[in-house]
Amino acid sequence: MDKLERLLNLTAALLHTSRPLTAQELRKRVGGYPEAKVAFRRTFERDKDDLRSMGIPLRVEPISGTDPPIDGYRILRSEYTGHNLQFEPDELTALNMATNAVRLDGGATGLLKLGGSTTQLEAAEIGRVPFNEKLALLITAAAEGRAVGFTYADLDRLVEPWRLSFVKGHWYLAGWDCVRHDQRLYRVDRIASQVDLRQHATQPRATPTDPANLRMWELGDEEPQRVRVMVDADHVAYFCYLMGEDPNHYDPATGITFEVRNVAAFRSLILNFAEHVEVIEPAAVRADMVRWLEALT
Repeated sequence: MDKLERLLNLTAALLHTSRPLTAQELRKRVGGYPEAKVAFRRTFERDKDDLRSMGIPLRVEPISGTDPPIDGYRILRSEYTGHNLQFEPDELTALNMATNAVRLDGGATGLLKLGGSTTQLEAAEIGRVPFNEKLALLITAAAEGRAVGFTYADLDRLVEPWRLSFVKGHWYLAGWDCVRHDQRLYRVDRIASQVDLRQHATQPRATPTDPANLRMWELGDEEPQRVRVMVDADHVAYFCYLMGEDPNHYDPATGITFEVRNVAAFRSLILNFAEHVEVIEPAAVRADMVRWLEALT
């Protein structure tokens, strides 16, 4: 987690609380802080200074019933949103140009509140970012430390959201699956039901999976499988390139092993190499690959 993301998560946690939160509570809710106590305290102090330097009204209040007294932190919404934020004309122009270049589906209500305009400016559209009520609820759950319920791949899920990422044209939700007792990654547009806010999260927030660092066969909610394949010598270099591996480390006696969480994407990978790549194990994945190839012929 980079510093900007940590500051955004910290601001959200401080805004969405009805009582002051201790530093340790914020450490669990926000994530991304160093494990060591001294390093955490140093980073947390810098983050507080950064928020104040940005004009965010961070309150420090004593936690009732603690002896010795412990400081708590929060941001009152009335103080955070109470100022009439004004931009200079050139700043508003830049803001409008940016929102015309990258569109957030669902409207520009926030921009209008800042004094923006819906007038189309001459800016080339470089992308669109999908946004809807389902995504808004997931963001709320992550900020408030709440679990959510939804249906995914025909199964009912109970998930504690940790991070939402927009990667390769899709939103991904990383979080703790309360049924499978493991971290999982979901593509938001594949959630097949409404998202329901549930109870407060109980699992300590860990470092979430970043979909930007995963290959297509790793982007999935399926049970992870360690798959071993053998590659013909004249195709090793390209296959290892796709795997992000050094071809000099490839052992022709054992092949290469990697993790698969998306079998459909894995099949497409293997199909690119035809008979030059052979799935060795596990036996179930090998048999599934054989059946799939036979169905294509």
